Amino acid sequence: MTGFSKGIRKVEVALKWDPSPAGQPPTDLDIVAATFAANDAYGAPAYVVHFDSRSPDGTIFLNRDSTDGRGFGWDEVMTLEMDRLDGRYARVVVGVVIQQRPGHKPFADVLNPAMRVREGYTVLAEDDFGSVLGATAATIAEFARDDAGEWTFRPGVHGFQEDPATFMRVLGSRR
Repeated sequence: MTGFSKGIRKVEVALKWDPSPAGQPPTDLDIVAATFAANDAYGAPAYVVHFDSRSPDGTIFLNRDSTDGRGFGWDEVMTLEMDRLDGRYARVVVGVVIQQRPGHKPFADVLNPAMRVREGYTVLAEDDFGSVLGATAATIAEFARDDAGEWTFRPGVHGFQEDPATFMRVLGSRR
């Protein structure tokens, strides 16, 4: 029997964490997504979506943004409408970066961080960043077009020791 699939169509990426203790600077995590063109799938991102931007065509956008983890439930939520993304894009990599002000803060110093990737009601991935405690940023999901042009999901949390600006340039590089 052959499979019949429409691939990944619309995805929600959610992030949460607890606020910093009283008297401590706020902890600010950000979801970022980078698109890569088919002719340079592991090169520089065609564009990056983050707290202060959205994709040029409106297919990737941040629904909810938190600067301190004081939201109810999921503090940051990004929607990726993969089925509407232009055919010239072959990959989308989603990551989480910790704002590094003031000082150095890895995932080990964030209270109860968690992420979830889902399509509709189907959870594709969940994680608590336990495998990257020393990292200051991490990729959490990769979406790639298959030979039929459908989007597939590649799970995995991979840590980086980069500041936010550098992370947005290197998050889609080969590992």
